[in-house]
Amino acid sequence: QVQVVESGGGLVQAGGSLRLSCAAKGSIFRINAMGWYRQAPGKQREVVATITSGGSTNYADSVKGRFTISRDNAKNTMYLQMNRLKPEDTAVYLCDADIFDGSAGLTPRHYWGQGTQVTVSS
Repeated sequence: QVQVVESGGGLVQAGGSLRLSCAAKGSIFRINAMGWYRQAPGKQREVVATITSGGSTNYADSVKGRFTISRDNAKNTMYLQMNRLKPEDTAVYLCDADIFDGSAGLTPRHYWGQGTQVTVSS
């Protein structure tokens, strides 16, 4: 089975930093694009940042200049470095990975983690 697991969330003061990790595990042939999403109470899920297998990145305007997405392909792991955090960044952060399962055939599918809570206090 393939699964993705987030870690690194927590409680931080405004202006502080956190580093989130997303590890993909299981019978993985390759991982295509990956991304971080977030969902705050009463709001829809939104894209935070995405990264292709080659390292091309995109960011939501609200986090540009503050967040950095990266990946280590050898470790099947993606990261989100979050700096100068604001209370409005408070949300559950979720990892998405487009993965070829080594035992499942030729079609990749998206795998989602369970999320990690980020709370930024003012």
